[in-house]
Amino acid sequence: MIAITSVDAQNRFGELIDRAQREPVEITRRGRTVAYVVSEHDLNELMDVRKRREAASKWYASYRRQTETASAAALTDDDVNQLVHELR
Repeated sequence: MIAITSVDAQNRFGELIDRAQREPVEITRRGRTVAYVVSEHDLNELMDVRKRREAASKWYASYRRQTETASAAALTDDDVNQLVHELR
């Protein structure tokens, strides 16, 4: 990933957009990162990962609620098999 200053980004905006199609570009101001420019493809991949992470988090919270209500000693073999199959 390359880093360019905000002044260079303003002065060479077309080049910045072209470069971002190949790899993310870091924009700095006074030596500190202030932004990143990424392609639409890269952004879509990031959003997809975010959606999958949120879905996994919701599934895990639901799973935890289910397992908290049933104590391990009260589980039957059928209950254990059902939990195993839900995880697959």
